[in-house]
Amino acid sequence: PIVQRAQPAVVNVYAAKVVQNRNPLLDDPIFRRFFGVPGNQQPEQMQRSLGSGVMVDPSGLVVTNNHVIEGADQVKISLADKREFEAEIVLKDSRTDLAVLRVKDGKEKFATLDFANSDELVVGDIVLAIGNPFGVGQTVTHGIISALARTQVGITDYQFFIQTDAAINPGNSGGALVDMTGRLAGINTAIFSRSGGSQGIGFAIPANMVRVVVASAKSGGKAVRRPWLGAK
Repeated sequence: PIVQRAQPAVVNVYAAKVVQNRNPLLDDPIFRRFFGVPGNQQPEQMQRSLGSGVMVDPSGLVVTNNHVIEGADQVKISLADKREFEAEIVLKDSRTDLAVLRVKDGKEKFATLDFANSDELVVGDIVLAIGNPFGVGQTVTHGIISALARTQVGITDYQFFIQTDAAINPGNSGGALVDMTGRLAGINTAIFSRSGGSQGIGFAIPANMVRVVVASAKSGGKAVRRPWLGAK
């Protein structure tokens, strides 16, 4: 029942950007003239990245990892029922590695996940990881919270990650870490691996941190409003 409630709110995120395929020989004007290559023309290539995201507002607001959509010219999301929508980037925050997207021309109410209070999580809690590993399609894995407030992960400035042994693989980035009440405990972000695949050490950004970024996006801000100690 928990999976059935949570799955519709987890989406696949597809990002694409056009990059110039730079050939150092094309910097040589003699080479360009000899082969008839226009001076400013560089061959272009489309780079695509794949990740996951979580619908957090019924109007079509999606939270994902910043590294999934970084530099993207085009972003699409795909729902669990295979429908696809174009999305626009509302807010990017590299310090937390989070980004918020909005479905373009969304004219329906989407399934969402409610936030858990991640401060109440304890080591040993059972959690589910939902995402799109390796692009094979939506996948659910389970495990426990192995540790809390993990630091020295080296991904963002805010290093208070949830560590889990639920299998997380490339493509899971931006997907949901769900607790046993069916609420969003965190956003899956990274793995520690020597092989590139899951080795039982994955990291998620706590839901309370995600909540702050989403609130900034809802208020129309382009930057995250962070509470500072001592500020009123």
